[in-house]
Amino acid sequence: MEKYKVLYISQEITPYCEETTSSLLWRHLPQKIQENGSQIRTFMPRYGIINERRNQLHEVIRLSGMNIIINDTDNPLIIKVASIPLARMQVYFIDNEDYFDGKGILADENGNPYPDNLERALFFTKGILETIKKLRWTPDIIHCSGWITHLLPLYIRQVYNDDPYFANSKIIYGLQNDYFDINTENDMIHELSSDKIPDSILKTIGTPNYLNTTKLALNFSDAVSFSEQLDNKDVVKLVDDLKLPKLDYVDIEEEDYAKAYDEFYEKILAEEFSNAN
Repeated sequence: MEKYKVLYISQEITPYCEETTSSLLWRHLPQKIQENGSQIRTFMPRYGIINERRNQLHEVIRLSGMNIIINDTDNPLIIKVASIPLARMQVYFIDNEDYFDGKGILADENGNPYPDNLERALFFTKGILETIKKLRWTPDIIHCSGWITHLLPLYIRQVYNDDPYFANSKIIYGLQNDYFDINTENDMIHELSSDKIPDSILKTIGTPNYLNTTKLALNFSDAVSFSEQLDNKDVVKLVDDLKLPKLDYVDIEEEDYAKAYDEFYEKILAEEFSNAN
């Protein structure tokens, strides 16, 4: 019997990215949750490092063709999909050659953060939400992980809050060790204000550094999970201060790791956690 619908939005998934603690989790967890009776959809960016021929990516014509406005410019949205062998699981890819043609995730091959990371995150956010609407699929839980997903909770709660596809979804923000120095020359405030984000929220961002943008994501999430054991003590303290319901790091080598997530989802949906914010 189908239990609930989970939308997984991940910064990295193996085998499409290098194997890390997080990329392995987001490869295997959706499969386990699906095998346990829930319906899932999984999304990630189509980075330039991904070999499309080897991984058999192909464009989903019926979902592509939209334009996403960033900096008053129309940017074409292309949706691709691939199947993970033996997993009975598909991964959708958000693609745009201007934003995701580089060989890295948040930084180039020399370790320099992409100067347009904030724009990339915004394009990724809008692209996913518009694609879900086009799929006509209503998730009960939206579990997003990685910095590139940090604008999703804000947009779901402030821009798409009246949209029936997302109005009742619970949002879980997954934290991982992906700290980088953000180029604050990006006009993030202008972009958000053009999408009718209230001034009261914009003022709380301050300098759009890593900690502040992570806090922004957590402020609009219903719960938080740890995709790996965090090295950044400031982020750990932030989670403790916000008193969000949380799922601590669970090693996927543990036999019942998927059960821990399954039970956490059920508690979030049942609103068994007290709202301590």
